[in-house]
Amino acid sequence: MDISQLYGEIPLSINQVQTMTGVKKPTLRYWEKVFSDFLQPDRTDGNQRCYNTTDVKRVIEIKHLLFEEKYTIEGAKRRLGLAGNQPRQPNGGGR
Repeated sequence: MDISQLYGEIPLSINQVQTMTGVKKPTLRYWEKVFSDFLQPDRTDGNQRCYNTTDVKRVIEIKHLLFEEKYTIEGAKRRLGLAGNQPRQPNGGGR
């Protein structure tokens, strides 16, 4: 089942995203910095993070690249099309 089917567009806190994805809060904050062109959750007026389903899918994609595919951060950036002007590749490359 798709995340958007479960949660729709309900904004999720960083605690909820940590629980859903298994990615710790400090890691999520770090990924926001290093993948800033790819992962930028909205903020509330109180400056708290509000993740939407697209953000959660992106966290899951980054987690998959780093922990399952064993990409480095730079390799994952290339795979996501974030390094230079390279287009996103459908398969392989960038490890």
